[in-house]
Amino acid sequence: MNETLPPCPQCSSEYAYEMGALLVCPECAHEWTPAAGDAPESGVIRDSVGNVLADGDTVTVIKNLKVKGSPAGIKAGTKVRNIRLVDGVDGHDIDCKIDGFGSMQLKSSVVKKA
Repeated sequence: MNETLPPCPQCSSEYAYEMGALLVCPECAHEWTPAAGDAPESGVIRDSVGNVLADGDTVTVIKNLKVKGSPAGIKAGTKVRNIRLVDGVDGHDIDCKIDGFGSMQLKSSVVKKA
């Protein structure tokens, strides 16, 4: 490899490696696209597969999520319509309303653009 890869954005490990179109950290198992990892300050929010998200998009939840105070969580495959991108706390950068749960914030790493 002639070029040096950027460090992991989560744990700053210098041992990142390429796997297809993604960069992978062997220490914390974080996966990211090189474009998303190179420009986090540009304000672009991407979903779990690297698609750029915008206000008003429809996304699909990709894994089961636990919700405090609810006996059943949000199931994988749930569609969330009309999202709003926000500068949230602790990585929660999507503000949305989910049928049966109400208003909540999601992380862009648990959704994909529909």
